[in-house]
Amino acid sequence: MEAVKNYYFADMRVMLGRSMRHVLRSMDTIITVTIMPVAMMLLFVYVLGGAIQSGSDNYVNYLLPGILLIAIANSIGYTSYRLFNDVQRGIFERFNSMPVSRSAALWGHVLTSLVSNAISLTVIVLVALIMGFRSHAGILQWLAVAGLLALVTLTLTWIAAIAGLSAKSVDGATAIAYPIHLLPLISSAFVPTSSMPKGVRAFAENQPMTSIVETIRALLFNQPVGNAIWIAIAWCAGLMIVAYLFAMRAYRKHV
Repeated sequence: MEAVKNYYFADMRVMLGRSMRHVLRSMDTIITVTIMPVAMMLLFVYVLGGAIQSGSDNYVNYLLPGILLIAIANSIGYTSYRLFNDVQRGIFERFNSMPVSRSAALWGHVLTSLVSNAISLTVIVLVALIMGFRSHAGILQWLAVAGLLALVTLTLTWIAAIAGLSAKSVDGATAIAYPIHLLPLISSAFVPTSSMPKGVRAFAENQPMTSIVETIRALLFNQPVGNAIWIAIAWCAGLMIVAYLFAMRAYRKHV
């Protein structure tokens, strides 16, 4: 049993390395996932920040959680695209004919999303620190933020996997990123929901990104998180379980 487990994890490490090489060789991915969110942060803080009433002395402190979610949303389109390419090229069928664990190839893409996002989010936080971001969080709060961002990444990655494994065209595979990309924009990520029209405000306050943003913001400034953290975890856990089941069902068609 132990040998089988070691064999499985060895296969996943190989698949993770394979997928990570694709990411590191793609300048387009690096620009979209890391540089574009940084550029958006610079734009909002130094161009639009003076006109936005966020209730914070330094707008970058208010803005950062939303920028982190934007970066994750940007990345999932590439996960879907890489999965679509593997399906079209028959990569999964080839691996299935080799002594390779069946789900290792899929998990390689999922873990790549987790690792690449961790790197890009770290870069964004470092840039925010240069821009004046300051946090009152201790080590436990930072670990909680990292855990929640990892949970969000896994949730969105499994949603993207459904599109990548089921799409009939490249456009269909990458289209999943667009509605998810809009969710942080229609939340409390950039402005307080109290400034929004009634209908938009109702949607913003009852969609998952707002509870995630509010939880991260409270943790970063060592404030009480209240029920927001449990709402955020419930959203992520529920969506991830459903997405995982549908993604594995689509994956089994190819293996």
